[in-house]
Amino acid sequence: MLDALNREDRLQLMRFVCSFAWADLEIADAEREFIVKMVVRLGLDDEEQEQVAKWLELPPRADDLDPADIPKEHRQLFLDAAKAMIMSDGNVEDVEAENLIILDQLLR
Repeated sequence: MLDALNREDRLQLMRFVCSFAWADLEIADAEREFIVKMVVRLGLDDEEQEQVAKWLELPPRADDLDPADIPKEHRQLFLDAAKAMIMSDGNVEDVEAENLIILDQLLR
């Protein structure tokens, strides 16, 4: 399914994944490792990798995170990736769980 994403969709997915990593205001090592693995799985080019690295330093702007912009055919993928992100460090904070519920509701 990841190979069906075009460049814009890949960056949008990583924007959402990084925003979920920042939900508790810090990125744990396990979350950082998850993001690196996603970058590899998605086959991001150098420019895309540089953008993701920036999101690891500063969270994506909230204005750039509109769930309505996620293509319908990719919504489950985005939701699954967000869920995997918040579970990656073995500690799901309340704010992370709440954000996932909100995303799920907005994508339905």
